[in-house]
Amino acid sequence: MTVIHRNYSWMQIYISITYIYCYQQTIMNLPFLSREDLVVGVDIGSHAVKVCQLKRTDKAYAVVNLGSATLPEDAVDDGTLNDPEVVGKAIAELFKNLKIKKKKIGFSISGYSVIVKKVNLAVMTEEELEEHIQSEAEQYIPFDIDDVYLDFQDLQTNKEGSDRTDVMLVAAKKEIVDDYLEMLEGLNLEPVIVDVDGFALENTYEYNYPKDENVALVDIGATKMNINIISKGTSVVARDIVVGSRQLTEQIQNTFDIEFEEAEALKLGHLPAGEKQQQIEEIFSTTCTQWVLEIKKAIDLYHANNADAQLTRLVLSGGGAKVAGLAEFLASETSLTVELFNPFANMTVNNKKIDADYLNTIGPEMAIATGIAIRPSVI
Repeated sequence: MTVIHRNYSWMQIYISITYIYCYQQTIMNLPFLSREDLVVGVDIGSHAVKVCQLKRTDKAYAVVNLGSATLPEDAVDDGTLNDPEVVGKAIAELFKNLKIKKKKIGFSISGYSVIVKKVNLAVMTEEELEEHIQSEAEQYIPFDIDDVYLDFQDLQTNKEGSDRTDVMLVAAKKEIVDDYLEMLEGLNLEPVIVDVDGFALENTYEYNYPKDENVALVDIGATKMNINIISKGTSVVARDIVVGSRQLTEQIQNTFDIEFEEAEALKLGHLPAGEKQQQIEEIFSTTCTQWVLEIKKAIDLYHANNADAQLTRLVLSGGGAKVAGLAEFLASETSLTVELFNPFANMTVNNKKIDADYLNTIGPEMAIATGIAIRPSVI
């Protein structure tokens, strides 16, 4: 969603799907974009806030600033802002510590408050389609139409002789979006883009990878997993699952009666497991098997409708992507090539200002924030 206005009504918050399908096709033809033309990407997760600032150079993007700050448990839950004061303080301190002066920002939302749905409709003009969506939206989404912001994008999938096309519909609960806007504006920030996690992730991917691939993007956060399957540049399966890497940490913590920080280090392989190894492996096997089942459900759905376009790879991002052994486990269970997402692969970096090791370590966690930061602040 982009271009936010204070007096909200239908189509006054524009959903970013237009940019998923149009922006990447035109970006290389745009004139030079200065730093002021891009928003600062802010990814507010349930475990941490991530911030990314980029600037446009003649041939690529350059990383200007990035960082993260851990949030207390339950400050954000399934996309709901439970403690705006604490979250706002973390964002303010990040901007201060990173010396970010820019006020125009973008942020993303996910969870139960966001519905992303592809519907097949008769071919219409844009005006007819807008009127149809506005009048018939309640048959596509499980929310009261007065309680959500809506937008759509005609994917123009109709072929010659066909009178039907696929339309991507996105609905976001006003209450949730407005809570974020109020908090951010209270920090004297100017939110101009509201994105959807899966679309931001896709935006980063399409900048770094070939657009003709069929790929599964899987972002594993602390309490939710986003799956976005892309076929030749178009999102065809998108879903949020309420599972995440905090499950592993809490199970390790409870099993061994240890502090959360020690359990987190064991989960990521930063501490040797020693005599705990077998029990940790059992925890991993049980929990990660649940994750894999959800991923395989999405992959099976994709293959059922795209039998002639097999997936070529699975790309992992999010803090959960760094769980020791997860990539290998996913590869064996899905028979796909699995790799960790590096959103900065095709960007330039001043190594005197940003440590290369830190960039590689934090990369998978910054995928969504980077996808937001790519977007221009003036639409």
